[in-house]
Amino acid sequence: MKILLINPPRSPENNILKFAPEEAKRFIHKKLIGPPLGLLTIAAAVKDHDVTVFDTKGEYDLVPDTPALNMLVLTLLEKHQPDLVGVTAITSEFDFCIEICRTVKQYDPSILTVAGGLHATLCPGDFTDPAFDIVIPGQCPHIFRNVVRKKERGGSLSSIPGILINTAAGLKRTPRQTAPWDTAGADYLMPDRNHLKRWIDAYKVGNSPYPSTYVFTSLGCPYKCTFCSIWTQFKGKYYQRTVESLITELKTIDEYPVVRFADANTVVDEQFMLHLFKRMEEEGIRKTFIMDIRADVAANRPDIIEKLARGGLKVVICGFESFRDEELRKYHKDSPAIDNQEAVKVFEKNGIMVRGNYVIPPDYTVKDFDALAQYADRNRVVYAGYTVLTPMPGTIYYKQVKDQIIDHNYRKYNFFNSVMKTTLPHDEFHTRIGSLWLIKKGTDVI
Repeated sequence: MKILLINPPRSPENNILKFAPEEAKRFIHKKLIGPPLGLLTIAAAVKDHDVTVFDTKGEYDLVPDTPALNMLVLTLLEKHQPDLVGVTAITSEFDFCIEICRTVKQYDPSILTVAGGLHATLCPGDFTDPAFDIVIPGQCPHIFRNVVRKKERGGSLSSIPGILINTAAGLKRTPRQTAPWDTAGADYLMPDRNHLKRWIDAYKVGNSPYPSTYVFTSLGCPYKCTFCSIWTQFKGKYYQRTVESLITELKTIDEYPVVRFADANTVVDEQFMLHLFKRMEEEGIRKTFIMDIRADVAANRPDIIEKLARGGLKVVICGFESFRDEELRKYHKDSPAIDNQEAVKVFEKNGIMVRGNYVIPPDYTVKDFDALAQYADRNRVVYAGYTVLTPMPGTIYYKQVKDQIIDHNYRKYNFFNSVMKTTLPHDEFHTRIGSLWLIKKGTDVI
């Protein structure tokens, strides 16, 4: 059976970039960098079939004259003649998934279209466009494999548990519970990065000459920040991979000298992480590591940060979120602002570059922006990012403010556009956020 898995383009909507001062524009994020691990996992589940993974993000990054999405998809369909096309969606890329599947159906209505990913997990009811045949929420490689098997044998898809079938009468959820699936443990599927060799040069961060790849050490998150969709996606559960599984995977990615651990928080189980780095040392695995680490972890356990730095940790993404304790409490951050300052000292003492991220609520006034600018200036980090507090569908924050949302264009749900009414005029609000991107020590873009 021929299977085509497509990673959709990223949303071009970026009002922070649009209204930022010219000197700040080069520092503001224009793209997310990294391979689509979810699709690679799906591909691994059906590796006995003829599987093609196509990363449109990488294609557009490397080949600027790549045709428009519908023409690109038509070219892929003509080349690969798939029986099934799968797409993955985050909220800001949802419209592109519709476009991909509509193009598929116009080309050949008999091709089965399957949608999964974060948005399919949190908002499966959005997938009512007739271009979608099947929606699979959650961690679903085994369910996808069942769909492929059933499609190949010509059986009824309604007998497969864990899916939604798009019918003329609407989405119909199939009955029965799915079999247990331990994604991070016994059922872990090793991603085959050979699917992405075409775009390896697209996976470079900043001025690094080396490509980077994502590796997850865990799934979910034990914390419950109101604006975050990671823990809601996993219903508050946290799943840790095994050390030996990670050692095996790290040995297979020599072509990626830079590894970004793609966890919500990399250091949750402190002993696990210390064990992992000890095993990497024993196995002679030397890489440059990028991690997401909470400020309170660094502030309270500087000894752990020191050991990770010796093992190759060079860049930390740290969610500062706010400089005010009352805002952090509102976000359920459970870490006071003083921890941000202490964490930066720990990281910098160990030669680790810090990327500190702040989120800006839509009700910020000139006084609030000035206060944040003064705080950020006093506590500069090498890299700093400033984005909009966005009510992402599926989060607690979305439920709290959904009646206040004035812009329902999903392409703007990427943290660079306010979809709620701002206290300042819309353009000035985004201009002020753009100006904040200049407050940092470094000159690189990451």
